[in-house]
Amino acid sequence: MRLALVVMAVLVASCAPPTGPVAERAVAVPTDLPPMKVFSAPSASRPVRANSAIAQDFLDLSFQLESGRQIETFTRFEEPVRVRLTGAAPRRLSQDLDRLVARLRNEASIDISRVAPDIEAEITIEMVSRDAMRRAVPQAACFVVPRLSDWRSFDSNRRSAELDWTTLARREKVAIFVPTGVSPQEMRDCLHEELAQSLGPLNDLYRLTDSVFNDDNFHTVLTGFDMLILRATYAPELRSGMTRAQVAERLPAILDRINPQGRQGVAVVTRPAPRAWIDAIENALGPRASASRRVAAAKRAVRIAREQGWTDNRAAFSLFALGRLVLPSDPELAFTSFVESAGLYHADPSTHLHAAHVAMQLSAFALSAGDARAVLDLVDPHLDAVARAENAALLAQLLMVRAEALDMLGRTAEADEARSESLGWARYGFGTDAVVRARAAEIAALTPPPMERL
Repeated sequence: MRLALVVMAVLVASCAPPTGPVAERAVAVPTDLPPMKVFSAPSASRPVRANSAIAQDFLDLSFQLESGRQIETFTRFEEPVRVRLTGAAPRRLSQDLDRLVARLRNEASIDISRVAPDIEAEITIEMVSRDAMRRAVPQAACFVVPRLSDWRSFDSNRRSAELDWTTLARREKVAIFVPTGVSPQEMRDCLHEELAQSLGPLNDLYRLTDSVFNDDNFHTVLTGFDMLILRATYAPELRSGMTRAQVAERLPAILDRINPQGRQGVAVVTRPAPRAWIDAIENALGPRASASRRVAAAKRAVRIAREQGWTDNRAAFSLFALGRLVLPSDPELAFTSFVESAGLYHADPSTHLHAAHVAMQLSAFALSAGDARAVLDLVDPHLDAVARAENAALLAQLLMVRAEALDMLGRTAEADEARSESLGWARYGFGTDAVVRARAAEIAALTPPPMERL
């Protein structure tokens, strides 16, 4: 109901969704940026689903690749895992790696440690130029391969069957490639996703709302669910070489032991997404297709979601993807897509972070309409969830929009505080000072002149 009232306020204020930012307005962005802000203690919470549902998730994650190919045998590292970071790695990335390794030890009970770059390791994380990575694997921001430990070997063997995960009997050596020249948050996100795949599941499931093992990319740091899956992966009852049936037989006892609250959880059966929907989403989000083909794919995903009768996060994500893609060409369709997506996300307590991404889009409409109070109503309920998820880029943008709204209301001191905080997070989320200033200027430019405000 609260969301509906806010949306109605935006509609009344704007009469129709705006067609773009106010181009003529002079925008003042601070020349001296505050220090980079970083996250400290993690706040991952355990999943609330029943262990029976989590067992099905585990099996679907561990015995299938993202392409749909089946994996016949279970694999993991059977010895203590050493991790090294090589190449021109910034200090911030090294600190993020230390923090992640500590979490894997403490939360997933994995025998894992960090070693120096010149020491042999089971997992090598190598920094590679972004251009080299784009030439080799254009569709991947970062990736992991088995049986190798450096980029040179990958470049020489990229089409070799040796890099096929389905041929492994156990995991002994893997290489993770992370691009240089991207923001600290992008590098950290790569660490979390690729190190998790190095250690455990190789698949992603769109039905998951609380996991990095989902290609919607809303969760970018390992969640409580992810740590539980990894802890189960390294349970002493399992070993490399087991079949799906053998793992399935042992999982109930493992999960009851490591996740006792899941014995009484709610078991929700979710039908697998049809391949046609997955293909449509991948085409909509992929970098290779033209803008028109990506929009057509997003519309196809929305249509399939409606035909399936979905009201879950997959339907909401289809609408969110469509809204993002048509925003430059059809802002009215974008607005209605975001509104419907927000309603679906708000109906599910496990998708508060997802709802925050949609709220960012709707708050931009409200800001352009000059409705400062609607902006605050959209932004404020989501700040804590975004901070808990450690998404500095999204947090920075929400705070930037909030600062503009506070300025419109004459609450100057609060606006200055929000703007300073936003810029500190933006330095982690977006990287270079030039990008931070450009993003702040884009959001500030959405604010209409005083005579056009409510």
